[in-house]
Amino acid sequence: MTATTATALVPNNLPVPSALGSLDAYIGAVHQIPVLSVEEEQALARRFHDEDDLDAARELVHSHLRFVVHVARGYNGYGLPLGDLIQEGNIGLMKAVKRFDPEVGVRLVSFAVHWIRAEMHEYIIKNWRIVKVATTKAQRKLFFNLRRSKKRLGWLNAAEVTAVAQDLNVSEREVLEMESRLSGRDIGFDAPADEDEERAPPSPSAYLVSHDEDPSQAYERQDSEMNQLELLREGLASLDARSRDIVQRRWLDPDSKVTLQELADEYGVSAERIRQVEANAMKKMKALLAA
Repeated sequence: MTATTATALVPNNLPVPSALGSLDAYIGAVHQIPVLSVEEEQALARRFHDEDDLDAARELVHSHLRFVVHVARGYNGYGLPLGDLIQEGNIGLMKAVKRFDPEVGVRLVSFAVHWIRAEMHEYIIKNWRIVKVATTKAQRKLFFNLRRSKKRLGWLNAAEVTAVAQDLNVSEREVLEMESRLSGRDIGFDAPADEDEERAPPSPSAYLVSHDEDPSQAYERQDSEMNQLELLREGLASLDARSRDIVQRRWLDPDSKVTLQELADEYGVSAERIRQVEANAMKKMKALLAA
């Protein structure tokens, strides 16, 4: 779905769910929109599918906004704003309307639930914790099913771990790992400002020490290296072609460093003459670097 199409499908004259104080008004407004009959839904879907009628698509979206609210309420336990979940679900609904084929013979609500939940799941995974708790397909399945698979509060026993693993078709190790992640909590890197320093447990900033150099020192070192490199380029450019070739092949090409005799044979002079040319070139470059 293009940005233009998605914008065109956004319902008109409805409060934005995330706007402060407007969530109740939004929910009340979407529940006032009539539910479509099968015949009305099919007719609207064909108009959009066959004629790109955005008014028909908008009406399909309008009539299913209440269902998005219903799905979003099922994810209240993750501690994320309901308004944000509704907005993400609305995006999934618009994607579903875009892809809905009226000839398949199913209701839009049955088709759209996958897209609505997919957008909400993506939002939850990205925002539930500072550190991501689920990245693979198996981990995502565990993340959204482990809580309701538990029969009681507290850690799972061995039998329950086995039952959950079999039910979700994952390994027992993955079940234990996800349970550990879900049972953890985010900790601020620095201790809270109002925490009693004598009684508070040490914050990560107290024991996660970085052994890297200070940023200012790193910048100074990099700046110095860049200046030295620029002076080296200028020094090489000041040499004649033969001297530059000798210095580069003797000192600046680590993959094929040549000997004085090899260069002497190539240039048709003695090895001592090559050494003198090299010494004079290095002396000239050192003087430029020291200036």
